Amino acid sequence: MQKKRLFQQALRRTADSALKRTGTYEAEFFTEKQVFQKHMTSSEVEAFLKQHAGVTFKNVTERTDTEEITILTNRHGQTTTLKKNASGKTSGNEMADNQGQHLFTASSKKTKKYIMEEGTPVPFLVKLGVMTKEGKVVSQKYDKFRQINRFLEYIADILDDVQRLCTGTRGFTKERPLHIADFGCGKSYLTFAVYYFLNDIKHVPVDITGLDLKTDVIADCQSLAEELGCSGLHFYVGDIAQFNHQTAPDIIITLHACDTATDYALHYAVEKGAAAILSVPCCQHEINLSLDAEKELFSADSPFSSLMRYGIIKERFSALVTDAVRADVLEQNGYSVQILEFIDISHTPKNLLIRAIKRQTVYKKAAENAQRRTAAILSSLNVGQTLSTLLSEKL
Repeated sequence: MQKKRLFQQALRRTADSALKRTGTYEAEFFTEKQVFQKHMTSSEVEAFLKQHAGVTFKNVTERTDTEEITILTNRHGQTTTLKKNASGKTSGNEMADNQGQHLFTASSKKTKKYIMEEGTPVPFLVKLGVMTKEGKVVSQKYDKFRQINRFLEYIADILDDVQRLCTGTRGFTKERPLHIADFGCGKSYLTFAVYYFLNDIKHVPVDITGLDLKTDVIADCQSLAEELGCSGLHFYVGDIAQFNHQTAPDIIITLHACDTATDYALHYAVEKGAAAILSVPCCQHEINLSLDAEKELFSADSPFSSLMRYGIIKERFSALVTDAVRADVLEQNGYSVQILEFIDISHTPKNLLIRAIKRQTVYKKAAENAQRRTAAILSSLNVGQTLSTLLSEKL
């Protein structure tokens, strides 16, 4: 059987509580085109090391709590084993392939500290089926649990900037709470999480509006908010493009608002002068569909022809162009913008997050450069982009 080529970090102690109790490792095996994941016990890892040391891997380093064992293999296949005291080094295993490239690492890492820790029951997580009544995370919901905590980290990161922009040194009060709008909130895992984090953990007075098109989902969310006594949490049925709330939001959240719904949410944020935007786009179809009509892009002479040949490449290229244009348009409108990884791609492929903070000072040169970039890429592809179009008059 053909050996699987391993590289980069390929084995780690899993953080999942259900597996942690049994000492299970999570292994990643890479070929040129695919990634395979497998859970391995400590004995299976030991057997794997014995099988591949000196065969698949030229160098193997195994670290325990007390010693470091290194197995070296020369070009004739002869192996030498060296041992030394660990001297406080982290427990783990490392491998290198027959060219000496570092390929394989196993480590017993500390469990990541989350904002909402497992073991402490959180009422809304229990109600939404993410936690048991004892505070244990349901194994099938662990990715959702990570996702929620990761998003709360982004909220925590921008909180000081938002407070400074909105209230100066005074801070938010009951009379002037932090206003947040969550567009396309769905079942509102994040909406409830943000409310819990700000109201219960950070003790920041907050008023949050959740908006979605699904009447039954919104009814359930509003009912749960009332049941849990979340007085600063309100849900409405509505379209982002048509929404107009009496109080302008300080932070606008969009998680997986589909296609141009993200653009309308970003447009609303700019029009209302939101201090911060956290947006995880989804299903960027607009440019992808527009490219189908641009036949010259598919010709062999086009610099984009290689990107147009394969549907999946064209789709990903279109999504990247869409989000890059969105970032540039926000920068044109006075925001400092970053594109960040929302959460590890193994948990969700929708893993780009647009984080934008309103600048106190507008940098004209930066805005002009962003505008030129937007015009250049859209004209090169001969396509339009909704956010760019919506805000063109404002510019």
